[in-house]
Amino acid sequence: MAVIVDLMQTVNNFLNKHQDQRTANWFLMSSPFYTLGVCLLYVIFVKIIGPKLMENRKPFKLQNTLVYYNLFQVLFSTWLFYEIGMGGWFTGEYSFRCQPVDYSNKPSTLRMVRASWWYFFSKFTEFFDTIFFVLRKKNQQITTLHVIHHGVMPMSVWFGVKFTPGGHSTFFGFLNTFVHIIMYTYYMLSAMGPEVQKYLWWKKYITTLQMIQFVAIMVHAFQLLFTECNYPRAFVWWIGMHAVMFFFLFKEFYNEAYIRKKQAAAAAALKLARTGNGVCQNGDAKLQNGDAKLQNGAIKLQNGVNGYAKAPAQNGSAVTSVNDYYVNGVNQRIKEE
Repeated sequence: MAVIVDLMQTVNNFLNKHQDQRTANWFLMSSPFYTLGVCLLYVIFVKIIGPKLMENRKPFKLQNTLVYYNLFQVLFSTWLFYEIGMGGWFTGEYSFRCQPVDYSNKPSTLRMVRASWWYFFSKFTEFFDTIFFVLRKKNQQITTLHVIHHGVMPMSVWFGVKFTPGGHSTFFGFLNTFVHIIMYTYYMLSAMGPEVQKYLWWKKYITTLQMIQFVAIMVHAFQLLFTECNYPRAFVWWIGMHAVMFFFLFKEFYNEAYIRKKQAAAAAALKLARTGNGVCQNGDAKLQNGDAKLQNGAIKLQNGVNGYAKAPAQNGSAVTSVNDYYVNGVNQRIKEE
């Protein structure tokens, strides 16, 4: 144990020699191990402790809590976006081509320094995204992408606030807070229930916006590898490689959530048509011995425009919806083969 304590102290001493003195005594900034510890506790709770505690309990609904939480995140992100903007990006003081860190105590500079710390702090508040998933037993939504994204960000931003609270790398937070305004607005509306959810057709475009964000951050960071700029080259790589990592993680999520699932559903529906003595004509699969017609991955009944009353029964019970037809019908036919 003494060896570990000595090692931690050595790391702290090394980092403190090069720190920005303006943030040296701010909350959580004296050592990286406080932030690292909180991030590790977060991962352990959402992946192990939380699901275990909820294993034999009913999920919490938390509808009102989620509405207010997401409203808070919308307002917090809006304030951060404004503060980072007024710290330089909105005022014309900052250049998109090259922006060195200003280590002075000029009012606009200190405004950016404070905004950088609050952006760091906001990464901890976002842990509640996952904690609410755990309490609602939405474990399928606690994906590798989700945990890595939330678990890594506080530690990543800590180094920026410790050494470069301002300058070129604040573009990351500037874009990210804008995306979060849109993202948490969507989550807030979704939490309001089915009456609002039916208008939320644009979820996948949030993921697209996030990927565009990371491409912009990559370009903005890596351009300094080809120009002369008084900005630490290490932080160019630090920010740029984070953007690369998150881009590919979000791209994999997008492929899985919106492309592969659609392809799998289309393949299963086509198999349903074939096992029902159907033929495929011009991309539409028609059942010869039934009343269903498959068009673009959806099943329509030829008889019964407003319902499914004339759909065949499955296992002795009438099919009342497309979902019933898909689950009971397809799975049953596959088993019989």
